[in-house]
This record gives sequence, C-alpha cells and structure tokens, in this order.
Amino acid sequence: MKTLRLKPGKEKSLLRRHPWVFESAIARGGADSGETVRVESHDGEFLAWAAFSPTSQIRARAWSFVEPQRIDAAFLAALCTRAVDARRYFDLQSDGIRLVHGEADGLPGLIVDRYGDTLVAQFGAAGVERWKDVLADALLAATGLTQLYERSDASGREREGLKPVTGWLRGDGPTEIAIREHDWQLTLDIATGHKTGFYLDQRDSRKRFAEIAQHRRFRRLLNCFCYTGGFTVAALAGLKAAGALEGATLTSIDSSLLALERAKAHVALNGFESVACDFLDADVNASLRRFIEEGRTFDAIVLDPPKFAPTAAHAERAARAYKDINRLALKLLEPGGVLFTFSCSGGIGADLFHKIVAGAGLDAGVDGYISERLGAAPDHPMTIEFPEGEYLKGLVVVRK
Repeated sequence: MKTLRLKPGKEKSLLRRHPWVFESAIARGGADSGETVRVESHDGEFLAWAAFSPTSQIRARAWSFVEPQRIDAAFLAALCTRAVDARRYFDLQSDGIRLVHGEADGLPGLIVDRYGDTLVAQFGAAGVERWKDVLADALLAATGLTQLYERSDASGREREGLKPVTGWLRGDGPTEIAIREHDWQLTLDIATGHKTGFYLDQRDSRKRFAEIAQHRRFRRLLNCFCYTGGFTVAALAGLKAAGALEGATLTSIDSSLLALERAKAHVALNGFESVACDFLDADVNASLRRFIEEGRTFDAIVLDPPKFAPTAAHAERAARAYKDINRLALKLLEPGGVLFTFSCSGGIGADLFHKIVAGAGLDAGVDGYISERLGAAPDHPMTIEFPEGEYLKGLVVVRK
C-alpha cells in the first residue's frame, strides 16, 4: 500500500474528518491516478484511506477514516446502497432524485441522479473514475434498474487529469425523459441538458415560489436565467391555484435558445398556453438595464444565475457580478414585491452572499428584508464535516 506523509500540522482537517488533502499539505508520497493510498501524519499516525489524484490541487480525497479498512468493491457497493436507501426517507414529490451527492455520501467526486427508470452519473474525480465499472454495477444493483448514462463532462474533470466522457455506460434507451415534479410535468434530455439534464437541487425552491405566487397573486413576474422554465411553471401553477391567471404576464430570459424552446414546451405541457408568457433569448444584464430604461416593474423576480465562482479564488470577481444583477433586479422590483435570488457558487459562502445582496440594495437605493433562506433540496445533503457541500444559497427578499 502506497503512503502519503503529511507536513507537520497539516493533519488537523483530516482529524475533523474533512475529506480533502491539498497538494500543499503533503511532505512526500504519491501513487497512480485514483489509486488508494494510506494518509499519515508527519509522525506516521494513520489518518485516512484516500484516492490519489496526481494533477489536482486536491491531491487526495478520503474514502474512510477507519483502520483497518479494505477499499474494495464490497466497500463501494455498501456506500452506494446506503446512499440509495437514505433517499427513501424523503417525500420528494418527484421521480427526479439525487441518489449520490459526492462527499456527503462518502463517494467523493461522484454525482448520480435518477430520472424515472434511468440513472445519470458524473464521475468527477480520479478515485471514482478508477472504480467506475464497479460503481456502475453497484448503483444498478442498489436501485434495481438497468440503464445508466454517463455525463462525465463537467468542467472539473480536467483538473483531475481526466478527459470528458459521455454516453451509455450500462444499457441504452432514449435520452429524452419526462418526469413529474410536484403536480407538474417536465422533460429533459440527459445527453444535452445542463449537469445531468436538470436542476433537481431547486425542487423545493420552485415549490416555495409557487406557494408565494398563490398567496400574493403576482401580476408581473420575471424569471432570469430561466433555463427550461422550472420557476416559470411553478409561478403559473401557483397563480392557477389562486384563480389569478387571467391578466398575469410572465417574462423568462435565458441565453440558450434550446432551453427557451423547452421552457415554452413546459408551459404548454402543463396547460398554460393561454397565459401571456414572453421568452427572451437575451443577455440578462442587458435586459434588466433595458427594462429599467423602459420604466417596467415586476411583482416577483427570480435570479438563478450559473456558477460565477467555482472556487474561492474567483470570489472577488464573482461578487461583483452577483451584486450587479441583484442591484438591477431590486431596482425593477415593486414595493412589496418578492425577489428569489440564488448563488450556486461554492466559492461564495452564505454570509458573503448575504453581504453582496445587502450591498446591491444600498446601491439600488432599495430597502428590504429577508423573509426566508433557501438551499438545495434534501436529497442534496451537506455533512457537518464538509461545509463546502453547501454550494446553493438562496434568499427571499421582500422590498419595503
């Protein structure tokens, strides 16, 4: 067994069971890509079994903190089964479910989503890449399914020295899939959609937006970075429940024409063809500025932008981008209006995001209060040892 020996004082995070070992913490040792290594303190004390990555700044990702422990097919299969079983406790009101959430489930770098009878997996780190075939078989055994599509094309793979890979890993079938979320019908393409095809992490926030739309009976709504229109459908469902569809207008903006076409299809699929819905293939910032010049205002706005800061090193530049779009949105919000604003950037913590939105309000000359904090749905868990797992942060801001 190959060994990594850490520098003095660098064992503290592993003693707290944080699963990452950075290159700068290692005194000596190495291994092949994805190979299991024994991680020791500077004086030889056992700390963890981990998967080694020769090219990443995260040089090793811990599998286990228990000695003795064999990292083998049986060990990994047990982790897959435990992750799948844990989701049985949640009433997610959807047949789109996150089954494996990386470090939170003891499988660093692995994301697995279930859409109906199909699994979609992203192998994003050297360790899970090395065990890919074992993990694929274990996931199918744990779920009783036969189809697994690989979407290992996320941007982080190159940092692990891995090339993008997509396609059927087990079985085959159509990549166009229909799912149910709450009482809504949605579709996705697992081969071409963002991430694994859809943003399951916003499931509960979409439901909450529908509830607030029903309660407040919004008349003018704006969904920015709308992707395939999940929040648009949610708003329409809420207004329908309130009997307030007539006279409502919804504007949805995205820079992807393909996503907008699917958003339009979702509106029709759920029976809302008669509602005034505009879909703009445009830049969000430019559109918000144009709306201000035109004197338009909205009762409700959703800001769900892409990841501006993948790591803390990008936080300063990302903070400026988040502040700008929130400033513009708050200017467009009617008094009493509601802003759902999000950051999915791991490099932007919850406190920093709060400060960014507060600064945006000051610059916009707008006062408001935070009525709720939002996060990822419960099938995207965060562990107490790994705070970086809290990547999705959301605030519900009500303009005074």
